[in-house]
Amino acid sequence: MSFTQFVGAFWQDIAGWLALAYVVLTLGTLGAVLHLKREPMSAIAWALTVILLPFLGPGLFFVFGYQNIHRRLMRQKWQRKAYKQLTTRTDGTSADVPPQCDVLARLGHHGDGFPVTGGNAVTLYHDGTTAFDAMLAAIARAEHHVHAQFFICRSDETGRRFVDALCACAQRKVQVRFLVDSVGSFYLPSRVLRQLRQAGGQAAGFLPIFNPLRVNLRNHRKLLVVDGHTGFTGGLNIGTEYLGKHPKFGYWRDTHFRIEGPAIEGLQHTFLEDWYFTTGEAVKGTEYFPPLGYTPGKTLAQVVASGPDEDFKAIRETYVAAILRARERVWIASPYFVPDAGLRDALLLAARSGVDVRLLGLFRPDKWLPFLAARYYWTDMLAAGVKVYQYTRGMMHSKFVLVDNQWASVGSANTDNRSLLLNFECNCQFFDAGLVKQLEAAYLTDLGQSVRLDREVYANRPLIGRLAENACRLFSPVL
Repeated sequence: MSFTQFVGAFWQDIAGWLALAYVVLTLGTLGAVLHLKREPMSAIAWALTVILLPFLGPGLFFVFGYQNIHRRLMRQKWQRKAYKQLTTRTDGTSADVPPQCDVLARLGHHGDGFPVTGGNAVTLYHDGTTAFDAMLAAIARAEHHVHAQFFICRSDETGRRFVDALCACAQRKVQVRFLVDSVGSFYLPSRVLRQLRQAGGQAAGFLPIFNPLRVNLRNHRKLLVVDGHTGFTGGLNIGTEYLGKHPKFGYWRDTHFRIEGPAIEGLQHTFLEDWYFTTGEAVKGTEYFPPLGYTPGKTLAQVVASGPDEDFKAIRETYVAAILRARERVWIASPYFVPDAGLRDALLLAARSGVDVRLLGLFRPDKWLPFLAARYYWTDMLAAGVKVYQYTRGMMHSKFVLVDNQWASVGSANTDNRSLLLNFECNCQFFDAGLVKQLEAAYLTDLGQSVRLDREVYANRPLIGRLAENACRLFSPVL
């Protein structure tokens, strides 16, 4: 056999093995897609990705689409149940919930959810500076423990101030536990967390990414609990850009809040269950759930946490139910709007039935893929009568839904598939007309700093843009 014949036979064998590997890998991945993906559009999108991108498609699926049966998720579920057996949780819902909101309260409490509690005091923050200062002040007053959890913590000046505050607490013998997401805080140097440990605190990363199958399963929650009686949550992470110092966006519009009262128990349990899953430490004791001895306020509040380890997506279900029950208005603020079929249909139905539906999103995107996908969905929204606004002052990072002057959901969850189906998120439902009115006033101020899309003008946007939007919406299942 000549050398040329040998090389030809060799490459023919290689091609044959590659073809066989492609068939086996593709068929196996398609089987996994059909088994795991319940939503038809999600299954179709992933099936096309697997078929049209040989070898790369299956790889993308197992990194970004393989979330429901991951062993780590099952472990999260088992460990959460085990942790709950070691602690106690208040049960029952408040009888004071308005009758028209009773369904939302029950959905929020469904399964492993938390009850509606009365007697809470809530302070809203509409920008990062005031919220950050309030969190630092609460940390400085801590006497027993500080529990902090954020998706992103930068190593910039703001991040250093926050970590220094935690270190100062730890040096005063206050218990400090700091949990960050391993992907969101990927660029946080290990020395920052080591500094906290050396000061006497504890720090950990949620789902380290040594295994690429974990990349898609992120903890997007932003929580701070001080001494079991003061809590903060909302949309803010820890970084200088969240204080309005981003070189591109400048002003950073966000919604964060401080809460005191019985609802803190939900925030505390949410953190401690994530901490137990990450570190194996079961933190328990009445000192972490101290009786207040007084009533801080009058607000009815309910912590609603959700994640890919549960079949019941509590935040998504409350969003959809609230929109379907709306009679006057549905006002939504979210930087990323990539709804699944159910949420999209609920919004379209509400708008067509005469409800005042408004969406507030980005004018200048920080992430082009979800932004272009959102523009695809804006077309249907505008056709149904939804008012779509783009915030022009800076970055619009707020995440809340307001319904009929009486209900609000505020927290870390966007109105996209990633937040509602893939991420670990935490929101708080408020059944309080006064608080909703405050949020509505801030929303109207935001609209005054936004441009409203005109349906006719938008329909005539360039073809190249529409093609890009159509292409990006194919990634909706993971956006």
